[in-house]
Amino acid sequence: MSNGSIKKWYAVYTKPRWEKKVHRLLEEKGVECYCPLNKVHRKWSDRIKIVEEPLFKSYVFVRVNEEEKTPVRMVNGVVNFVYWLGKPAVIKDKEIQTIRKFMNEFEDVEVRQINVELDDKVMVNQGVLMGKKGTVKRVLHKKVEVLIESIGFTLTAYVDKSKIVVIEKQ
Repeated sequence: MSNGSIKKWYAVYTKPRWEKKVHRLLEEKGVECYCPLNKVHRKWSDRIKIVEEPLFKSYVFVRVNEEEKTPVRMVNGVVNFVYWLGKPAVIKDKEIQTIRKFMNEFEDVEVRQINVELDDKVMVNQGVLMGKKGTVKRVLHKKVEVLIESIGFTLTAYVDKSKIVVIEKQ
């Protein structure tokens, strides 16, 4: 297998509000892709409804090799790959798995772009991510942020602080 045929995860930037359409068009072309959907509670005057919105605005993840990059760029609604240090940003398989687990466990997830700073090292001692180590970016009341390094985002959910233990103070 040549290096050009190894599939890696990348993020593609889409036209605004085209995430679900781009995901569907990529799937129709047989491209492995992932558009994390956030279950959000929306309140109307007469009811509250849960709707699914893309977690990362204007982003869809694709798992492709070098030869598949050009056809992906040609898909209607795709603006380009997300670049990091002059090259399309490679997303680690482990980070995609973390996003999937996080989205399966939590609703109403908040996402923000961040500048990385190191704080306490922690280990999750309960729940889906039990045994996983990470770096706390911020804790306010019961809010815990999980860092997804390669694209510089944090995922934020309301998690009981009793589910984490400090293993190294900074």
